[in-house]
Amino acid sequence: MSLSHPLSKALLALVFVSTATAQEAAPPQDSQTLPEVVVEGKASNLLGTTDGASKGRATQEDFMSRPLMRRGEILETIPGVIITQHAGGGKANQYFLRGFNLDHGTDFSISLDGMPLNMRTHAHGQGYTDLNPVIPELVQAIDYAKGTYTAADGDLSTAGSANFLLWDTMPENILRVEFGEYNYYRALIAGTLPIAAAEQQGMQQGLTYGLEYNYYDGPWQQAEEFNRWNGLLRYFAGDEDNKFSITFMGYRGSWVSTDQIPRRAVTNGTLDRFSTLDPSAGGDSERYSLNMAYEHRDDDVVTRANIYGIYYSLGLFSNFTYFTQGPQGDQFEQSEKRWVFGGQVSRTWEDRDLFGIKSDLTLGFQTRHDLINGIGLYQTTNRKRYATTRQDDIWEGSAGLYGEMVNRWTPWFRTVLGLRGDLYYFDSLESTVNGEDAEWAGIISPKFSAIFGPWHETELYLNFGTGFHSNDARGVTARSLQADPLVRTMGGEIGLRTQAIPELTTTLALFWLQSDSELIYVGDAGTNEPGPGSERYGVELATYWRPNQWFSADAEVAMTYARLKDSGNADRIPNSVPVMFSGGFNVGAQGNADGWFTGLRVRAFTGRPLEETGQIEGRESFMVNATVGYRRKNWEAAVDCLNILNRADNDIEYAYESQLQNEAAPVNDVHFHPVEPRMFRFRVTYRF
Repeated sequence: MSLSHPLSKALLALVFVSTATAQEAAPPQDSQTLPEVVVEGKASNLLGTTDGASKGRATQEDFMSRPLMRRGEILETIPGVIITQHAGGGKANQYFLRGFNLDHGTDFSISLDGMPLNMRTHAHGQGYTDLNPVIPELVQAIDYAKGTYTAADGDLSTAGSANFLLWDTMPENILRVEFGEYNYYRALIAGTLPIAAAEQQGMQQGLTYGLEYNYYDGPWQQAEEFNRWNGLLRYFAGDEDNKFSITFMGYRGSWVSTDQIPRRAVTNGTLDRFSTLDPSAGGDSERYSLNMAYEHRDDDVVTRANIYGIYYSLGLFSNFTYFTQGPQGDQFEQSEKRWVFGGQVSRTWEDRDLFGIKSDLTLGFQTRHDLINGIGLYQTTNRKRYATTRQDDIWEGSAGLYGEMVNRWTPWFRTVLGLRGDLYYFDSLESTVNGEDAEWAGIISPKFSAIFGPWHETELYLNFGTGFHSNDARGVTARSLQADPLVRTMGGEIGLRTQAIPELTTTLALFWLQSDSELIYVGDAGTNEPGPGSERYGVELATYWRPNQWFSADAEVAMTYARLKDSGNADRIPNSVPVMFSGGFNVGAQGNADGWFTGLRVRAFTGRPLEETGQIEGRESFMVNATVGYRRKNWEAAVDCLNILNRADNDIEYAYESQLQNEAAPVNDVHFHPVEPRMFRFRVTYRF
């Protein structure tokens, strides 16, 4: 649906009318005379502290109060983000934001305490981001930003970025047990052991721990048999101004995957919606990391730094086209093992007098090196290799230097000027493909923001910036392909944030994004490939209402018009979602207060083009989840109902050619992965 569609015009009108009404409802008084509303998370009053309407912070109050079908859905607390899945639970989620089909993470940078979660030059797809190693209860908050306007955000951040912030010391220890339909089981123990002997006044020191086990079969005819182990151990010492932590994390997962299936086989009764055409698809993955972080404040100078090391492995078996290559089937394996080393350091000089203007200055440096061993693509049958398509050893290194200056020109006007420079090195150390060369590439990315206000508890934001995404090193170093190493992206945004009604936080953003080359997901190959340039326009409206301690409600709408450039009539971007909505409410005891509590969440997105001409469209989706529970002293019991309407929607749909065993030639068809049916999950929590 384009922005010229009548529904789009009506929603746009509603956006401006509701915002204007909110401003007029407040009396014209100084912001200091308004009563202070103490809230956390996305409803926080960020006037005077943020430089964009689409920036924010989500806390546990936002994401732990909603029922979660899968772990990646904690990212749906970011306005406009959609999380789905098109294979087994151990595979990375599918991400959608601002008209991007982000596949498993392209153009959306995700990190954890400054340590990257995206895997560039990945066996399955550029930017692959697996959130299975993240334990939601150990995440204190998620800092998010959208667009190309933040100097600290580099590669793969065109659509936006998110940084998970772990608890240094947990507010309480927890023991949680969950169980549900389709053999869903989960157990977690987590908390902090204080180091009393070393405690000083105003200082904290402790050992934070977490151990999680999760098993799930799912509704599939071929049981998923998803086993997940997670562990975390974190030493922390510090206070508000000086902090030091060492964090070790470990993850191990294995699963059997029900991949997307052809619509024609379900229509003619050959397959059930929850069937598979390759019962041996699936995989296993491991991720172990060590992250050391440091923060020090010396009066008005703040230094932050972290260094990290990561070991990661993946073996993924997929079959999207079934039997186009003969009776042995089209199953293939994508596998890799890698070490990642890197770090970053920044220093901020606050409240400096620069030519009579109060200013903050920040300089930062980031570096990352991926040493990838045996990243390969193999032809397989029942997970046994019979041919090698290609295999490589890769070294991809990068270094980025950035600077940012905040100038407060008047009490109602400030600017943020940023500049970023990045240098990349791509080298195929060993390859089964001839014609591989090492490649250097660099790019400069300027950023600018202007902030006006607050007036009547309302701020206006103007943002502009350029960014980039890197391409897979195998395409960059191949003489026959020579893909662009770094692809320029550019964006702008006009935004508004208002607290005119004290208990109501409202943000509005109108954005524009342009990319010199779109990364397009290719369903029959299971990878994303560089395509033509693209352009997007859109609007996002979010509102959060928290009038008291026992009720909260929110609603988020995002609309995007996305097109490929210079592509004639075949200019639609496959799986670019034009309209999405997310909203819900919570009633009853909030936080750790005793008593009953309940909540309901709605997430919907419209149909979208499945191929470039737009003649084939995917179905809309409407998901409703609910939770109800009771909390008394240290105990809590709750039940979640997922897909409460039991809708037979689809998580993902693709259009491409495939061939069934009884077909003489490939057939162009829609292939889908269904939403899981209505199910109940129960949990019991003990806090100690």
